Amino acid sequence: MTLPRIGVVIVTMGTRPQELDALLASVAKQDVAPERVVLIGNATPLTEVSADVTKIPLKENLGCPGGRNVGLELLCASGEVDVIVELDDDGLLIADDVFRRIRQLYASDPVLGIVSFRIADERGETQRRHVPRLRAGDPMRGGPVTAFLGGAHALSVPMLDEIGVWPGQFFFGHEETDLAWRALDAGWKILYEPGLVLQHPKTSPARHAMYYRLTARNRVWLARRRLPRPLVPVYLGAWILITLLRTHSASGLKTWTAGFLEGLRADCGERKPMKWATVWRMTRLGRPPLI
Repeated sequence: MTLPRIGVVIVTMGTRPQELDALLASVAKQDVAPERVVLIGNATPLTEVSADVTKIPLKENLGCPGGRNVGLELLCASGEVDVIVELDDDGLLIADDVFRRIRQLYASDPVLGIVSFRIADERGETQRRHVPRLRAGDPMRGGPVTAFLGGAHALSVPMLDEIGVWPGQFFFGHEETDLAWRALDAGWKILYEPGLVLQHPKTSPARHAMYYRLTARNRVWLARRRLPRPLVPVYLGAWILITLLRTHSASGLKTWTAGFLEGLRADCGERKPMKWATVWRMTRLGRPPLI
């Protein structure tokens, strides 16, 4: 059994220096050392970072997927790694065997494309939205899923070579779903492994000023890019209803509507809808691409 080589990509805007230092220290303490750690500075020079990592300061903020793509493309082209772990800059690896366990998972399954960590706060609690399945009552139930968590995950380099990297134009929101759907459509497996934990402060995605507009726009783009045509109005109709039920802010709903309309009008990039066999596979896994 050949053990894959691990690389790490972390994107930061330089606004969480103490958390970033702690995360880099937790990466350095792993009992399997990564081949390379790449730190991407989204519109930040990284001059205050003293850790021995590959630093790539960017002059502009490319968003989370755009920044990650810089690191992914560097590591994929290097030939140095087989699996890439991506971590939020305010997270923390609380165990020292995370990379060893990831190596074992990929070594034992040649079609394993993505491994999703469990995200837990300082009390060990996992928010419902951080469980990548519809039935989210038990965050400790792992297994094959159709989605993964952007804050902490591992990606197969052969998978990325086949399906491509993040949709950089999304900037923020639903980029994980786009990548997950492409992976599933190409026959790769997504595994939720709750034993792999990233400690992360308890937050709400709506804390970001761009949340309502970009999540609405990107959901429309996602449907236009990846769904068979008959499913596009069903998927978007379901999310219109869900948003109306969930959103209690008039200003938030107004911004969401503007983003939705932007998604209909603006160029969404390449359209490559998933196969109907993938729709059925996702349905059997418990989450058809309708919700």
